[in-house]
Amino acid sequence: MRATKGNRTYTIDDAQKKHYQDSGFDILDDEGNTIGYGRGRTVPYDTYMKLVTAYEDLESRYAALVIAGAAVNEPPEAGEQEAEKQESEAGPPAAGKEKPAKKAGE
Repeated sequence: MRATKGNRTYTIDDAQKKHYQDSGFDILDDEGNTIGYGRGRTVPYDTYMKLVTAYEDLESRYAALVIAGAAVNEPPEAGEQEAEKQESEAGPPAAGKEKPAKKAGE
C-alpha cells in the first residue's frame, strides 16, 4: 500500500493508513487504485469526483440536445422566406371592413 501527496510517495501498512490519510495523503493499493483520499480538502474528493462525472454526463446530453434542436430550427428555404415576408408586409386583414368593389369606369 502507498501514501501519496504531491511528489511524495511512501510505502505504508494498514496500521499507518489512518495517520497518513488524516495528514492529507491519498492511499493507493499495490495496483495503483485509490483506496482512500486524504482529508483536509475543502470538498471531499469523492463528492468532487461524483460532481465531475455528473457534469460531464449533463454536458454530453446538452450537446446532443443542441444538435437535435439545430435540426428542428433550421431556417426555411429561400422561397418560403419570400412568401413569409410578403405576408408580413401586407399586414393582417382589417376586421369587418372589406374594400369596396370597383365600379366600371373607375
